[in-house]
Amino acid sequence: MQPVVDTSLWLAHKRRALASPAAGADFLMRRAAEELADRLGAVERKFDRAAVLFCQTPAAVDVLATSGKVADIVRVEADAAFLGDGAGGDGAGGDAAGLVAPLETVPFEPESLDLAVSLLSLQAMNDIPGMLVQIRRALKPDGLFLGAFAGAGTLSELRECLLAAETEFYGGASPRVIPFTDVRDAGALLQRAGLALPVADVETVTVRYDSLFGLMADLRAMGETSALIDRSRRPATRKLFARAAEIYAERFSDADGRVRASFPIVWMSGWAPDASQQKPLKPGSAKLSLKTILENPGRR
Repeated sequence: MQPVVDTSLWLAHKRRALASPAAGADFLMRRAAEELADRLGAVERKFDRAAVLFCQTPAAVDVLATSGKVADIVRVEADAAFLGDGAGGDGAGGDAAGLVAPLETVPFEPESLDLAVSLLSLQAMNDIPGMLVQIRRALKPDGLFLGAFAGAGTLSELRECLLAAETEFYGGASPRVIPFTDVRDAGALLQRAGLALPVADVETVTVRYDSLFGLMADLRAMGETSALIDRSRRPATRKLFARAAEIYAERFSDADGRVRASFPIVWMSGWAPDASQQKPLKPGSAKLSLKTILENPGRR
């Protein structure tokens, strides 16, 4: 598989953001953690052992720890810096143990986890199908995977305006925003990985800024500036970004002059196959035809 994202650069951006935190810049992670709490709350069971995979902050661990549904939590990060006081102990967040492992790996024995969680990191991985396969292997039968990542349409406004400005200046443009996975493809990836009862849905978070420059500041504070392998090596000038900001204001501003930025968050869930799970009915096994239901709406 041809890599698209320079994961070493992505991690460097994340480390830089961690070293210089900006108040409020973690709004997407906080939103994802709140949604994780809701989705986990809807699952009527408890989990002996859970892994939180490459979430970069303790937010997901805190959700699991306060849910009362998880006995043992292991937090996995690609760098000990994200664990706070090193790999393990309180630095991992809450009551979780910490573990450092290479990005895009699931460092657990087969069938050793009851729950796996990933928030806002899969979009930066070059082999999402392989990551999901590893997760499925690490889950015990009837183990659950819950994940969220930035999906297709994320930063679509920024992408359009940068392309337009660069085309004006240079007669052509280079990619500056990573490609994102569509929600329909996410469902197919769950099935491909062998996860049962797969579900994928999307929630779009729309954020408003005074200008493109406020958005860019948040992206730097999140550690989410471009990490494309094929990114332009031409230095971006103030003039280029000033023109992009003008185009942004022309195309994506509201009546009050503020501009919009879209962040579609794709949610995925799937279970490791188990004989106890519900199975779809075999074709032709229904006792009542759709035609009968439509012709007799009062009959059920």
